[in-house]
Amino acid sequence: MQLVVARIGRAHGIKGEVTVEVRTDEPELRLAPGAVLATDPATTGPLTIETGRVHSGRLLLRFEGVSDRTGAEALRNTLLIAEIDPEELPEGEDEYYDHQLIDLDVVTADGTEVGRITEISHLPSQDLFIVERPDGSEVMIPFVEEIVAEIDLEEQKAVITPPPGLIDDHAEIASSRDES
Repeated sequence: MQLVVARIGRAHGIKGEVTVEVRTDEPELRLAPGAVLATDPATTGPLTIETGRVHSGRLLLRFEGVSDRTGAEALRNTLLIAEIDPEELPEGEDEYYDHQLIDLDVVTADGTEVGRITEISHLPSQDLFIVERPDGSEVMIPFVEEIVAEIDLEEQKAVITPPPGLIDDHAEIASSRDES
C-alpha cells in the first residue's frame, strides 16, 4: 500500500537541501537516510534520501543526485510516497495508521449504526473521525478514549460511547429550534 509521508517545500541553502512538510507519525522510520520513496508526480522520482536533519524545528532532507539549490527548487510541492505493508501496525498499543481506520463501521455500544469513517482529521488538540451517516450527512467524532471505546480491526468496526448531543440527528436538533 502506498501512503503519502511528506510534501517537499522550499529549497534551503545552496547545497540541495529542501524543507519538508511531514505527513507521517514516524518520520524517523519513513524519512530516514537510505529510504527510497516514490513521488507524485511520478516523473520526479523515485528519490533516495541521502541526509536528513532538523533545523529550527523543520525537517530538512537532501536527496541523492540533488546537489544544488536549482535541483532542490525543482522538487518543490512533490509528494513523497512510501510503500507500506497493509498488515503493519504502529509500535504503540492502541495506535493505528489512518488507512486501518478508514472505512470502519462506527456503532454505539448498544449496536446502533452511526455510519462509516471516511476521513481522519488531525488537529492540534486531538484527531477526529469524519463519519458519513447512512443518510449522507457527516458527523465528527473525537478520537479520544472517553468516546471511542474500542477499535476492532478484525470486525472492521469502531465502537463509541458518545456524550449526549454528539451524534443526535440534525433533524431533531433543527425541529427543536423551530419549536422554540
